Formats: sequence, structure tokens, C-alpha cells
Amino acid sequence: MQNSTNLTDDEEYKDFYETSQFICGMILYPVICIPGLVGNALSLIVLSMKNMKTSTNAFLAALAISDSIKLINDLIYFIVLVLQRTNPAAAIIAYVNIYPSAHFIFNISTCVSSWLTVSVATERFILVCYPIKAKTMCTRLRAIVISCVIYLVMISISLPCAFRYEKTVKIVDNITELDLNVTELWRNEDFKMYYTWSLNFLRSNIVLIILIILNACIIFSLRKVRANKKNTQRNRITLMMIVVIMVFVICILPDAIMSVLGLGYHEGTYLERGIREFSDTLLTINAAVNFLIYCVFSRTFRQNFMILLPHCPFKNPDNGKQASYKIVAAKETTVQDAQSV
Repeated sequence: MQNSTNLTDDEEYKDFYETSQFICGMILYPVICIPGLVGNALSLIVLSMKNMKTSTNAFLAALAISDSIKLINDLIYFIVLVLQRTNPAAAIIAYVNIYPSAHFIFNISTCVSSWLTVSVATERFILVCYPIKAKTMCTRLRAIVISCVIYLVMISISLPCAFRYEKTVKIVDNITELDLNVTELWRNEDFKMYYTWSLNFLRSNIVLIILIILNACIIFSLRKVRANKKNTQRNRITLMMIVVIMVFVICILPDAIMSVLGLGYHEGTYLERGIREFSDTLLTINAAVNFLIYCVFSRTFRQNFMILLPHCPFKNPDNGKQASYKIVAAKETTVQDAQSV
């Protein structure tokens, strides 16, 4: 009797879930993901330029890759939703085949982005608070190695998520029905509880704590040196990193709460899944917004980006490209000192 009451209560939120899915998946995802992918691609091009090869930029390039993976994953979800409204049979086939892998990829990209952001924050803390040690500690090679290690470790840690769901086939009234069920591994309550808490602790909880502490330390140190004109470039980049970190913290917080409570997955209620649509959208915004932050806060990034534009109005019409390279070259030393974009 109690189960039927719960199902009835859950049905009341079905419209809320479908509305949330339509707003987030059908409207916001393509609007955010497509420009975000273009921005991340441009960021990778700019950050790979010769005068941009610093340790921080290596982290930011790795972050752009993980963010792009997240955005592609979300675009696939959008395509499934389009199929759901145009060809329901094809949508069911696509959903049961794609969702288990998409869930795995989502966890990988989120974990990788979290720890790359921690790496950027840690390096910025060292650069601001211990500038002498930073010359030997914050090298590009070390940043590349750390980024690769983060990818490998987070893929390994997220691997059980790839085995969370299994496709089931039922024949009802001579009609084949496909669905997803939780695997036997994930039906083990002890495993589910310990693994979920461990993963979310690594992906969200400890990341948020570290980022908040480091951000506070960086802001405090920045206020002490803001009057020093020699550090203007470094302070501007530090401010940019603070904004990147704060945006990340704000966007991941709702997902962290949902994930710790184990809410909003395929087997969850309509209310949970509806809320999850909005928390996932915040993660999508975070994955798409960094290019805009770089353009707003980094003059050097903008100058390098202008080189990519064939008809940029800020270039000299006679020798704009050459002039732009000269400007960038003049800034190269400062950029290398700042260890950032």
C-alpha cells in the first residue's frame, strides 16, 4: 500500500521532470554547448601558441579538453531528446545504449575538471605566495605530467560507473521493450554506499574545501601586493584564476549535494531527476564559460586570439598580423613570468 502511494506521489512530479528536461536538454544545452565547444577549441589553439606555453596554460589546455568532453556528452543527450519527440522507438534504443556510457563519461569529465581546477589553484597559490620557489616548482613539463596523471587516475576511479547499468529486453504482447536496470554490483548496498561516498568525496567534497581555502589565501595575498605596479600583469591573471575557481565552485555545489545524497539518476524519482537536470546544466555552463573569462581578463589571450581573426578591426590594415605578433612578442617575457594566459 505504501509503495503504491509513493508511486502516485512521484507521478505528480512527472510534468515537472518533463518540463525541466525540455528547458535544460532541448533549449539550454544546444545554446550553451555549441558556443562552448567553439570557445574551448579556440582556447586550445591560443594556449598552444609559442608564447603561451607556460605551466598554467598547460593545465588550462587540459581543462579545455575535459570540458569539451562534457559538452559533447551533453549534446548527445540533446540529440536523444530530439529523437524522443520525433522517433520515440529510435530514442529508446539510443537511450538504453548511450546512457550507461554517458554516465561513465560524465563522471570522468567532472572528476578531471575538478582536480585540474585544484591544480590551477594550487599553482596560482604557489606563484602568489612563494614566487621564488615557483620558478623551480611550476614548470610546464610538471604541469603536463600532473594533467596526464589526473586523467589516468580519474578514469580508473570512475570505472565502476561504466558498470552501473545493464540493458534489459522484455517481450510484452509480442512487442520488444528495452530498458535499463541497475547491475548486480550496484544492487549491493554496501558497495553502492561506500563507493558513492568515496567518489563524491574525491569529486566534490574535498575539491570544494581545497578550492575555498586556496581561493581565500590567494585573495588575501593579492590584496597585500595589489599596490605593487610591477605585479600588475600577475595580479590580473590571478584575478582571472579566482573568477574561474569561483564559477567552478558555484556551478558544482548543487551537483555535489545531489551526488552525495545519491539523487537524480535513471532509477531516481521524477522530482530528483527534474532537479538533476538543472544541476547538470550548471556544470554545462561551467564547462563552456572559461573562454569568455580568458577574453575578459587576459589582454595577452585577446591579442593572440585576434591573430586568428582574418579581418579583426583592431589590427593594422596594412600589416595587422605582423603588428599583432610584435605586440605579443613584447608581452612574452611578462607572460612567462606570470606563468599564465
